Amino acid sequence: MVDSVPPVRGVEALRNSFGDGKPPEISRKIKACVACRKQKIKCHMINGKAPCSRCKSRSLPCTINRSLQMLMEDDVVWKQAVTKQLEMLRCAVGSLADKLHMPELQLATQEGSNLDQLLVNSTQKKSSENSNHNHSTQVNDHSWAVDPQCEPSSMPASVIVEIRDAAPEVTNSTKTPTLVSKGIVTIEEAQALFTIYRERLNHLLYQIVADEVTLEAVLDSSPLLAAAICTVAALHSAHIGHLFEACLAELQHLVSSKSLLGKHNMDDVRGLCIGGFWLNSLSWALSGSAVRISVEIGLHSAIHCALDGDADAYMRTRLYYLVYVCDHHNSVIYGRPPLTRESTSTRAAMKLLETENATEDDVRLVTQVKLWSIYGEISDCFGTETGNPLSSTQLIQLRRFGIKLDTWYADWKDRFGPNERVGNYPTKGVGLHFYFAKLYLCSHAFRGLEGVSSQTLLPDQEEVANSAIFSATSILNILISDVEMQKYLNGLPLCFDMMITFAIVFLVKVATKYHGSVWVDKARIFDMVKRMVSILHEVTERMHAKHLLAAATLGLKNFAQKAREGRVGGEISVDAARPSSPDLSSGRESEMDWLQNYDIFENFDFQTLVSDPSCWATDL
Repeated sequence: MVDSVPPVRGVEALRNSFGDGKPPEISRKIKACVACRKQKIKCHMINGKAPCSRCKSRSLPCTINRSLQMLMEDDVVWKQAVTKQLEMLRCAVGSLADKLHMPELQLATQEGSNLDQLLVNSTQKKSSENSNHNHSTQVNDHSWAVDPQCEPSSMPASVIVEIRDAAPEVTNSTKTPTLVSKGIVTIEEAQALFTIYRERLNHLLYQIVADEVTLEAVLDSSPLLAAAICTVAALHSAHIGHLFEACLAELQHLVSSKSLLGKHNMDDVRGLCIGGFWLNSLSWALSGSAVRISVEIGLHSAIHCALDGDADAYMRTRLYYLVYVCDHHNSVIYGRPPLTRESTSTRAAMKLLETENATEDDVRLVTQVKLWSIYGEISDCFGTETGNPLSSTQLIQLRRFGIKLDTWYADWKDRFGPNERVGNYPTKGVGLHFYFAKLYLCSHAFRGLEGVSSQTLLPDQEEVANSAIFSATSILNILISDVEMQKYLNGLPLCFDMMITFAIVFLVKVATKYHGSVWVDKARIFDMVKRMVSILHEVTERMHAKHLLAAATLGLKNFAQKAREGRVGGEISVDAARPSSPDLSSGRESEMDWLQNYDIFENFDFQTLVSDPSCWATDL
């Protein structure tokens, strides 16, 4: 007789329904298969499992009949197990829906939800997406034809024109879904993120989005712009930063899905610029796309109509200047040639300010166009080879660039007053940008040095090196002493984060390895670095952990600690050999890899880039 086993709850209910909860005693257990029982012979099974030896040798089906009671009980047990698994699956999907903020999926996982209606809505949504996809395909249908109106003075490309097939107007039902309609963020969360961007970030970068523009208008005009705004705002917020990853994923999806489409608008370019200024993981790709699309839609050629007073052409030219500045920001960060060059549009920037459409933010934007054009000239002149010392001819050219920067600073340092949105940042920002540029320029004096304490610089070279040290200390002094500027660190673009980090590492490197070539007050430098790192730590507590400055601060803290320990102990670890100039043709595909190892600053090259500053090496 088989030992009694406590029945499963569902089996108990089944037995109770028949009025007898006692498990029946099976007096005779069926052990033989149907074929062997029919022949009334002994059935030999291995471990009591089919097939038996006779059925296996004769290739016969081997089955064992079970009683009706056993079948019903097994069915109840199976249903109970499946029900439990489905309930676990429903709970798991519900948890995912909560974390991903997907209201449609949350509704579907609730008990008593109308599944038929949800299926109908899902079908309609897919139909709408397919219609939108078909429309996109229609937009890209085009052919080519020779233009008989082409004149001898025309551009060669104008001899062949592109003819696009007529496509129906895009309706609301076929527009690209937004991160709100997809349920990635709620409308309330999107509004909160939009407010953070508009109130804190927008005017730091010369008002990329007009103040009168609403969230609804942005969602309707460009889902890409909406995703960029929400992503950047979440990056600069600690309390709502949990939305950053989801918004970033949606932005990546929109950029990749629209990259090959021929239909873009100005708001798409604005979204790409916003990402290019602030998102270190995508900045190079987004700024490059912004340059390409801005040329495709003719922003670079709107200057002529803008100077004649055309308001629309003025806005198009203004947006092209934003693209130009964004491109040059990333050019310096990544150590690559800029995609935008000097053109009629940029050379006429000062004339644009004479038109009736110019605003105070436009003046600030034009100052940046002028400054970054000088950056471009410096990069073209000295290149990215950091292992070779400057020649006498290059030193002369460096002095000329210094005069250009001094002239730029003299022209603009007293031009701005307090701003309603960003206080005294316009005036103080001119000073910071000036010292950033002078540090970038004058750090070239350290190229090719062996790092030997007794090495003597030429008088002209020493003067330039001292100017670089003065610029770096000025950057730190401004940020240490000015509480208002500290507040704006949580909002300034990537270029500021990079230059602040470079200024700190530059000073520590000079104090520890080149103090015999140039005079530096090491005690003062280490004190400034310590105070600056402490300020950065306080500022980054209000940022998302993925913010570049938050990650950089961790590395700088370890670096400064190692530097102080070396100074106190009287010994400073110095690598005997000078590393070879980095290969700038590779190794830059990861996000911001210029911060990976402090040894990359050996020849004061802040153009070598990093993905995880928290794992920096701290060898001096």
